[in-house]
Amino acid sequence: MSTHPSLTQIERYAAGDPGLDEPAVWAIEVHLEDCADCRARLAGSTTPDTRAVIERVAAALDRELAATPAPAARSRSWSVLRHRWFVGTLLPWLAMTAVALACAALLGVLWTGMPALVLLVAPLAPLPGVAVAWHRRADPAWELVAATPAAGLTMLLRRTAAVLAVVVPALALAGAGAGVSLALMLLPCLAFAVAALLLGTLVGVRRAAIGLITAWTLVVIAPSLAAARLPVVLAAESAPGWALATALLTVAALLRADGFRRLAQHD
Repeated sequence: MSTHPSLTQIERYAAGDPGLDEPAVWAIEVHLEDCADCRARLAGSTTPDTRAVIERVAAALDRELAATPAPAARSRSWSVLRHRWFVGTLLPWLAMTAVALACAALLGVLWTGMPALVLLVAPLAPLPGVAVAWHRRADPAWELVAATPAAGLTMLLRRTAAVLAVVVPALALAGAGAGVSLALMLLPCLAFAVAALLLGTLVGVRRAAIGLITAWTLVVIAPSLAAARLPVVLAAESAPGWALATALLTVAALLRADGFRRLAQHD
């Protein structure tokens, strides 16, 4: 927030007023983290019963902390990277994606007379990782993260960037080995990643990824293998179209930023 919340807003927040919408609550919480004056106003807005409970909990915590040995020091930089940009359950999915791309590149070399399989599956490469980047069954700390102001678009973009940081080099290596256009490997990959995020605001990211994988497999991959030729959407002259689609989808996803605050309702 650029200005201090009013006393009325703080009192409504302290009372847990259900009339405050989620963006207003998150904005107040973010502001309270950096503003000691507003924290003092919040403390003055609580009821005597609430203050009594807080004092009892604080006293109990002080006793527990005094009896507990100090935790071992951890690398702060690694902690930030792990919690904000990555989640351990992504590793199996990223490994599976890398193996699938390697197999597709190898089959493209051995299976002569057929379209480049690695090019056909390139748009789908980031989707398994994106699907589990923000999902209650994939993140052990999902409930804690979902309750913080960092949840939503910011967290999803960070973890999607972590997925792409692994997938894009793998695609580049697979494409170089198969001798296919780097632009046609990466642009559809980025377009599908953004499309999954955009559709995720409507049906959830996991469902969006599954739907895109199913549609691309049925509409593009299967007919291309049956006809033994690349589809028009992956022809050399289609690269500008993919670039334009990626840009338009990115703009649409940013315009739908409010929808990312309610991803928990879908996933």
